[in-house]
Amino acid sequence: MAMNTGGGNSDLQSEINVTPMVDIMLVLLIIFMVITPLLSSGVQLTLPRANNPDEDTNINKESAVVISIPDAGAYYIGKEPFYDRNKLILEIGKRMKALKPGDPQVVYIRSGLNVPYGEVVKVVNDIRESGHEQIGLIAEKNKGKK
Repeated sequence: MAMNTGGGNSDLQSEINVTPMVDIMLVLLIIFMVITPLLSSGVQLTLPRANNPDEDTNINKESAVVISIPDAGAYYIGKEPFYDRNKLILEIGKRMKALKPGDPQVVYIRSGLNVPYGEVVKVVNDIRESGHEQIGLIAEKNKGKK
């Protein structure tokens, strides 16, 4: 049996085979494309646009109390639905009491474009009547403007 010791035609390749690396990168890309929409917290809705001064980073914290109003009469805290404003206010009170003293004591409200203004005002009034004075309204920042 003869053995090839380097001279002549060898089956070894001196180029890098990038096909496996490309396969792995495409699989990772697909995984990230599927998972990214699932990472958003709360209910999906289209926010009004405004020239906001600065983004409040406390909105993205796990402990933040964020109310979403996608339609008139439909309220969510996170992904938990509430169809009665009284139950919503009770839940807000529970969550605000559960906040640590160092956490901001703010109730944030996200409202969709098609929600009547009066619906948002009713929620704001109910929150204030329950004893929570700090309320933040969330809007989408206009792009290209400061």
